[in-house]
Amino acid sequence: MLNVEKLNQYYGESHTLWDLDLEVPEGKCTCLMGRNGVGKTTLLQCVMGLLPAKSGAITFDGGDLVGQIAEKRAPLGIGYVPQGRQIFPMLTVEENLRIGLQARKDRRRDIPEFIFELFPVLKEMLGRRGGDLSGGQQQQLAIGRALVVDPKLLILDEPTEGIQPNIVQEIGDIILRLNRETGLTVLLVEQKLPFARKVADRFCILDRGHHVAAGEMGALNDELIRRYLTV
Repeated sequence: MLNVEKLNQYYGESHTLWDLDLEVPEGKCTCLMGRNGVGKTTLLQCVMGLLPAKSGAITFDGGDLVGQIAEKRAPLGIGYVPQGRQIFPMLTVEENLRIGLQARKDRRRDIPEFIFELFPVLKEMLGRRGGDLSGGQQQQLAIGRALVVDPKLLILDEPTEGIQPNIVQEIGDIILRLNRETGLTVLLVEQKLPFARKVADRFCILDRGHHVAAGEMGALNDELIRRYLTV
C-alpha cells in the first residue's frame, strides 16, 4: 500500500536519509524501529509532505506522493498521529475531532459514532478543551482525530511516549482491533519492544538514516535487538 524507494533527505548539508526503502503491505501493521535520531520521524514527515524529499519515490495506493502538497495526504486516505500528539489545546475535543471531517471524501459532517466506541472518554469530554486533558486522553484524541478522516493507512509516531501504562495497553488493544478486525493498514514508530511485538506483524529497522533490516516480527532476534535497538 505504501512504498518508499531510494529516498534521500537532507537537513541543510546533513544527509539524514540514505537511499531508504520501506514497504508497508496492505492490511498489515508494520513497526518502524531504531534508536533515537536515526531518521524515523524524518521518514514519516517525508511521507506526509512535511519535509521535502531530495530524491526517490513515495507511492501510496499506486499514486505518487512526492509531487503532492501536504494537505492532499489526508484526503487520499492517510491518517497521521504525530509525535507529541499536536492536538489543538485551545479547541474543544469536539472541535479537534471535527477538523478531520474536512478531509473525508464522503463529505460527512458528523463525528462517526465508532470513534466514541473506541474512546468513550472523548464523548464524556466533548466540551472540554484539548489542553485540559491528560497526556493519555490527548493521545486518544489525536488517534480519534486521525480516524475521523476514514483512512486506509494510519501512521502513528510513538503513540505510547509519556503515556500511563493502562492507556498504553488500551491503545495497543485498539490498534490490534483496527488492524485485525477492520483491515486498517498501520505504520507504527515504536521503541517499546513488548508493545511492538504485541501489535505489529512486521518490522523495519533504521540506523543512521539507512534501512538495515526488515521482516516478519518473529524474525526480530536478539542479535538485531542488541545491534540496533538497545541503548
